[in-house]
Amino acid sequence: MVDDLTEAGAVREALVDIDAVFLIWPLLDSAPAHDLIAELTTAAPRVVYLSSTAIDDQAARQSDPIVQVHADMEALLHDAGLRPVVLRSDTLASNARGWVQQLGAGDVVSGPEAARTAVVDERDVADAAVTVLLAPDNHLDHGPHLLTGPEVLSRADQIAHLGAALRRDLRFQALPADLARSRMLTDGRPQPLVEALIAASVWRPESHRVTDHVERLAGRPAGTFARWAIDHAAEFN
Repeated sequence: MVDDLTEAGAVREALVDIDAVFLIWPLLDSAPAHDLIAELTTAAPRVVYLSSTAIDDQAARQSDPIVQVHADMEALLHDAGLRPVVLRSDTLASNARGWVQQLGAGDVVSGPEAARTAVVDERDVADAAVTVLLAPDNHLDHGPHLLTGPEVLSRADQIAHLGAALRRDLRFQALPADLARSRMLTDGRPQPLVEALIAASVWRPESHRVTDHVERLAGRPAGTFARWAIDHAAEFN
């Protein structure tokens, strides 16, 4: 079933006979989530929310709009009494798919620099989510669970791993924020998303945190980005 999370009627219909929900909020504003949360409160399923490890629980405001909307969504879910299980994910390895077009045209990936983080395989996030969606109530830990990969990587590091997997000499070229903004807008990305991505590249701090939370939930260590690159190499050829 495909529908709109901001349409209360569609959400109500989708929640019939559902006892667990894995929620990924796709917008840069939490305000449209109020009707969704009201429907979740009425239906009372278990809610597992995919959030961000970049949240600073001590900060009045978060570093950038992407992290802020995650913090706002967590607060809305808690304030509604839903007691969500919160999975805070680090940078997803699958974000690298955004480089497919550039790598089809050459060996240089250019874009805004980003803070180094422990990039996590989206398959590990999925397995962690399945664990908490299916866990018995008396074994449920509401978290937040901090899902990271096993090593902290820069964008240049990720490009190097992709190059090894593709057997190509690839490199990353960091662009100034204004030039990166212009190129993303020219590529057709929505302006609010572009501004959020630029803000993240400028203001989000590095994270050197590496956790074992994937292993605790999924029962195996988190996979490396190098492994992800090998497994997905065909997508970049």
